Amino acid sequence: MISKLAVVETDDIGTGVAVHEFAIVRAGVRLGNDVIIHPHVVVEAGVTLGDGVEVFPGAYIGKTPKGSGSLARTLRFEPYVNISANSSIGPGAVIYYDVQIGSHTLIGDGASVREQCRIGSHSIVGRHVTINYEVAIGDRTKIMDHSWLAGNMSIGNDVFISGGVLTTNDNTMGRDGYQEGKMIGPTICDGVQVGVGAMLLPGVTIGAKAIVGAGAVVTKDVSPGTVVMGLPARFVRQVEEWMRSKPWELEASLLRSTEEL
Repeated sequence: MISKLAVVETDDIGTGVAVHEFAIVRAGVRLGNDVIIHPHVVVEAGVTLGDGVEVFPGAYIGKTPKGSGSLARTLRFEPYVNISANSSIGPGAVIYYDVQIGSHTLIGDGASVREQCRIGSHSIVGRHVTINYEVAIGDRTKIMDHSWLAGNMSIGNDVFISGGVLTTNDNTMGRDGYQEGKMIGPTICDGVQVGVGAMLLPGVTIGAKAIVGAGAVVTKDVSPGTVVMGLPARFVRQVEEWMRSKPWELEASLLRSTEEL
Protein backbone atom coordinates (compact mmCIF):
# COMPACT_ATOMS: atom_id res chain seq x y z
CA MET A 1 0.00 0.00 0.00
CA ILE A 2 1.59 3.24 -1.17
CA SER A 3 -0.22 6.38 -0.01
CA LYS A 4 -1.11 8.91 -2.67
CA LEU A 5 0.31 11.52 -0.31
CA ALA A 6 3.75 9.89 -0.20
CA VAL A 7 6.61 10.69 -2.58
CA VAL A 8 8.04 7.40 -3.83
CA GLU A 9 10.64 7.75 -6.58
CA THR A 10 12.01 4.19 -6.54
CA ASP A 11 10.52 1.20 -8.31
CA ASP A 12 12.69 -1.34 -6.47
CA ILE A 13 9.92 -2.37 -4.09
CA GLY A 14 9.10 -5.82 -2.72
CA THR A 15 5.72 -7.29 -1.96
CA GLY A 16 3.54 -6.25 0.97
CA VAL A 17 5.25 -2.86 1.34
CA ALA A 18 3.43 0.03 3.04
CA VAL A 19 4.53 3.66 2.60
CA HIS A 20 2.32 6.06 4.52
CA GLU A 21 1.39 9.67 3.86
CA PHE A 22 4.03 12.38 3.65
CA ALA A 23 6.92 9.89 3.57
CA ILE A 24 9.67 10.53 0.99
CA VAL A 25 11.49 7.60 -0.63
CA ARG A 26 14.10 8.70 -3.16
CA ALA A 27 15.18 7.04 -6.39
CA GLY A 28 17.80 4.36 -5.82
CA VAL A 29 16.24 3.07 -2.60
CA ARG A 30 15.63 -0.67 -2.30
CA LEU A 31 12.68 -1.84 -0.22
CA GLY A 32 12.42 -5.52 0.68
CA ASN A 33 9.22 -7.44 1.29
CA ASP A 34 6.81 -6.31 4.04
CA VAL A 35 8.68 -3.07 4.76
CA ILE A 36 6.63 -0.46 6.62
CA ILE A 37 7.47 3.24 6.30
CA HIS A 38 5.40 5.47 8.55
CA PRO A 39 4.45 9.12 7.90
CA HIS A 40 7.07 11.87 7.56
CA VAL A 41 10.00 9.47 7.09
CA VAL A 42 12.76 10.47 4.65
CA VAL A 43 14.77 7.71 2.96
CA GLU A 44 17.57 8.95 0.72
CA ALA A 45 19.09 7.34 -2.38
CA GLY A 46 21.43 4.42 -1.73
CA VAL A 47 19.48 3.04 1.24
CA THR A 48 18.49 -0.63 1.37
CA LEU A 49 15.79 -1.75 3.80
CA GLY A 50 15.63 -5.53 4.21
CA ASP A 51 12.50 -7.64 4.54
CA GLY A 52 10.25 -6.69 7.43
CA VAL A 53 12.07 -3.47 8.38
CA GLU A 54 9.81 -0.88 10.01
CA VAL A 55 10.66 2.83 10.10
CA PHE A 56 8.61 4.97 12.46
CA PRO A 57 7.46 8.59 11.92
CA GLY A 58 10.01 11.33 11.44
CA ALA A 59 13.07 9.11 11.03
CA TYR A 60 15.72 10.21 8.53
CA ILE A 61 17.79 7.51 6.84
CA GLY A 62 20.74 8.41 4.65
CA LYS A 63 21.75 11.80 6.04
CA THR A 64 24.82 13.28 4.38
CA PRO A 65 27.53 14.16 6.95
CA LYS A 66 28.42 17.84 6.76
CA GLY A 67 30.82 19.83 8.89
CA SER A 68 29.89 23.38 7.82
CA GLY A 69 33.60 24.13 7.72
CA SER A 70 33.94 23.81 11.48
CA LEU A 71 35.03 20.17 11.91
CA ALA A 72 38.69 19.46 12.61
CA ARG A 73 38.55 16.01 10.98
CA THR A 74 37.99 15.18 7.33
CA LEU A 75 34.61 13.63 6.60
CA ARG A 76 34.77 10.27 4.81
CA PHE A 77 31.76 8.19 3.85
CA GLU A 78 30.13 6.14 1.13
CA PRO A 79 26.56 7.10 0.16
CA TYR A 80 24.71 4.00 1.28
CA VAL A 81 22.88 2.52 4.27
CA ASN A 82 22.06 -1.17 4.72
CA ILE A 83 19.46 -2.13 7.32
CA SER A 84 18.93 -5.88 7.48
CA ALA A 85 15.73 -7.86 7.90
CA ASN A 86 13.23 -7.26 10.70
CA SER A 87 15.03 -4.30 12.25
CA SER A 88 13.14 -1.31 13.63
CA ILE A 89 14.02 2.38 13.40
CA GLY A 90 12.30 4.53 16.03
CA PRO A 91 10.59 7.91 15.64
CA GLY A 92 12.97 10.78 15.01
CA ALA A 93 16.05 8.57 14.66
CA VAL A 94 18.76 9.82 12.29
CA ILE A 95 20.92 7.30 10.42
CA TYR A 96 23.77 8.86 8.47
CA TYR A 97 25.26 7.49 5.25
CA ASP A 98 27.83 4.67 5.41
CA VAL A 99 26.04 2.71 8.11
CA GLN A 100 25.27 -1.01 8.33
CA ILE A 101 22.72 -2.40 10.77
CA GLY A 102 22.17 -6.12 11.25
CA SER A 103 18.93 -8.04 11.45
CA HIS A 104 16.42 -7.86 14.34
CA THR A 105 18.09 -4.73 15.73
CA LEU A 106 16.20 -1.89 17.38
CA ILE A 107 17.27 1.73 16.96
CA GLY A 108 15.35 3.73 19.56
CA ASP A 109 13.46 7.00 19.39
CA GLY A 110 15.66 9.99 18.65
CA ALA A 111 18.88 7.97 18.35
CA SER A 112 21.69 9.28 16.13
CA VAL A 113 24.05 6.95 14.25
CA ARG A 114 26.93 8.67 12.49
CA GLU A 115 28.84 7.66 9.38
CA GLN A 116 31.02 4.54 9.15
CA CYS A 117 29.22 2.79 12.00
CA ARG A 118 28.56 -0.95 12.01
CA ILE A 119 25.91 -2.42 14.30
CA GLY A 120 25.33 -6.16 14.62
CA SER A 121 22.20 -8.29 14.84
CA HIS A 122 19.72 -8.67 17.71
CA SER A 123 21.09 -5.50 19.32
CA ILE A 124 19.39 -2.50 20.93
CA VAL A 125 20.35 1.16 20.66
CA GLY A 126 18.16 2.96 23.18
CA ARG A 127 16.29 6.23 23.02
CA HIS A 128 18.39 9.33 22.35
CA VAL A 129 21.65 7.39 22.23
CA THR A 130 24.37 9.10 20.19
CA ILE A 131 26.76 6.85 18.28
CA ASN A 132 29.57 8.89 16.81
CA TYR A 133 31.62 8.12 13.69
CA GLU A 134 33.44 4.80 13.08
CA VAL A 135 31.91 2.86 15.97
CA ALA A 136 31.65 -0.92 15.72
CA ILE A 137 29.00 -2.68 17.82
CA GLY A 138 28.60 -6.45 17.97
CA ASP A 139 25.67 -8.82 18.17
CA ARG A 140 23.17 -9.06 21.05
CA THR A 141 24.51 -5.86 22.59
CA LYS A 142 22.25 -3.44 24.47
CA ILE A 143 22.99 0.27 24.84
CA MET A 144 20.46 1.99 27.06
CA ASP A 145 18.92 5.45 26.82
CA HIS A 146 20.95 8.68 26.66
CA SER A 147 24.36 7.04 26.41
CA TRP A 148 27.03 8.75 24.27
CA LEU A 149 29.57 6.72 22.30
CA ALA A 150 32.68 8.54 21.10
CA GLY A 151 34.11 8.17 17.63
CA ASN A 152 36.63 5.41 16.88
CA MET A 153 35.55 2.90 19.49
CA SER A 154 34.65 -0.77 19.50
CA ILE A 155 32.00 -2.70 21.44
CA GLY A 156 31.86 -6.50 21.36
CA ASN A 157 29.08 -9.07 21.49
CA ASP A 158 26.69 -9.56 24.43
CA VAL A 159 27.61 -6.24 26.03
CA PHE A 160 25.23 -4.30 28.30
CA ILE A 161 25.72 -0.53 28.61
CA SER A 162 23.33 1.12 31.02
CA GLY A 163 21.74 4.54 30.68
CA GLY A 164 23.71 7.78 30.67
CA VAL A 165 27.12 6.18 30.06
CA LEU A 166 29.68 8.59 28.57
CA THR A 167 32.80 7.80 26.58
CA THR A 168 35.61 9.98 25.23
CA ASN A 169 38.34 9.72 22.61
CA ASP A 170 40.50 12.82 23.09
CA ASN A 171 42.70 13.42 26.13
CA THR A 172 43.45 16.99 25.02
CA MET A 173 39.76 17.97 24.71
CA GLY A 174 40.28 19.40 21.21
CA ARG A 175 43.31 21.53 22.05
CA ASP A 176 45.52 19.83 19.44
CA GLY A 177 42.87 19.46 16.74
CA TYR A 178 42.02 16.13 15.16
CA GLN A 179 45.06 13.85 14.92
CA GLU A 180 44.46 10.68 12.95
CA GLY A 181 45.40 7.63 14.97
CA LYS A 182 45.33 9.45 18.31
CA MET A 183 41.59 9.95 18.68
CA ILE A 184 40.74 6.51 20.01
CA GLY A 185 37.71 5.71 22.09
CA PRO A 186 37.39 2.81 24.52
CA THR A 187 37.40 -0.85 23.52
CA ILE A 188 34.65 -2.80 25.27
CA CYS A 189 35.14 -6.55 24.91
CA ASP A 190 32.56 -9.33 24.78
CA GLY A 191 30.21 -9.80 27.72
CA VAL A 192 31.07 -6.57 29.54
CA GLN A 193 28.49 -4.85 31.75
CA VAL A 194 28.72 -1.09 32.34
CA GLY A 195 26.62 0.50 35.10
CA VAL A 196 24.51 3.62 34.84
CA GLY A 197 26.36 6.92 34.51
CA ALA A 198 29.84 5.41 34.16
CA MET A 199 32.51 7.34 32.25
CA LEU A 200 35.14 5.63 30.08
CA LEU A 201 38.18 7.71 29.12
CA PRO A 202 40.11 7.56 25.83
CA GLY A 203 41.85 4.39 24.77
CA VAL A 204 40.93 2.21 27.74
CA THR A 205 40.14 -1.47 27.21
CA ILE A 206 37.44 -3.16 29.28
CA GLY A 207 38.31 -6.86 29.26
CA ALA A 208 35.84 -9.61 28.50
CA LYS A 209 33.05 -10.19 31.05
CA ALA A 210 34.25 -7.38 33.31
CA ILE A 211 31.78 -5.24 35.27
CA VAL A 212 32.09 -1.46 35.60
CA GLY A 213 30.06 -0.14 38.53
CA ALA A 214 27.56 2.70 38.33
CA GLY A 215 29.17 6.14 38.24
CA ALA A 216 32.71 4.76 37.91
CA VAL A 217 35.33 6.79 36.02
CA VAL A 218 37.57 4.37 34.13
CA THR A 219 41.01 5.88 33.53
CA LYS A 220 42.98 2.71 32.76
CA ASP A 221 42.46 -0.78 31.35
CA VAL A 222 40.16 -3.17 33.20
CA SER A 223 41.23 -6.81 33.34
CA PRO A 224 38.87 -9.49 32.04
CA GLY A 225 36.47 -10.95 34.58
CA THR A 226 36.93 -8.25 37.21
CA VAL A 227 34.65 -5.76 38.95
CA VAL A 228 35.80 -2.13 39.15
CA MET A 229 34.11 0.74 40.97
CA GLY A 230 34.78 4.26 42.14
CA LEU A 231 36.39 7.49 41.01
CA PRO A 232 38.82 6.67 39.62
CA ALA A 233 37.66 3.10 39.06
CA ARG A 234 39.66 0.47 40.91
CA PHE A 235 39.59 -3.27 41.32
CA VAL A 236 37.01 -4.61 43.76
CA ARG A 237 36.94 -8.34 43.13
CA GLN A 238 36.80 -11.06 40.49
CA VAL A 239 33.52 -11.73 38.78
CA GLU A 240 32.58 -15.11 40.14
CA GLU A 241 30.27 -17.48 38.34
CA TRP A 242 27.62 -17.39 41.06
CA MET A 243 27.42 -13.61 40.69
CA ARG A 244 26.38 -13.87 37.07
CA SER A 245 23.80 -16.59 37.74
CA LYS A 246 22.22 -14.73 40.70
CA PRO A 247 21.96 -11.03 39.77
CA TRP A 248 20.26 -10.04 43.06
CA GLU A 249 23.30 -11.34 44.96
CA LEU A 250 25.58 -9.38 42.64
CA GLU A 251 23.68 -6.18 43.40
CA ALA A 252 23.96 -6.72 47.16
CA SER A 253 27.67 -7.50 46.81
CA LEU A 254 28.30 -4.30 44.85
CA LEU A 255 26.41 -2.24 47.43
CA ARG A 256 28.62 -3.66 50.20
CA SER A 257 31.70 -2.86 48.14
CA THR A 258 30.54 0.74 47.70
CA GLU A 259 30.18 1.14 51.45
CA GLU A 260 33.72 -0.12 51.90
CA LEU A 261 35.29 2.35 49.43
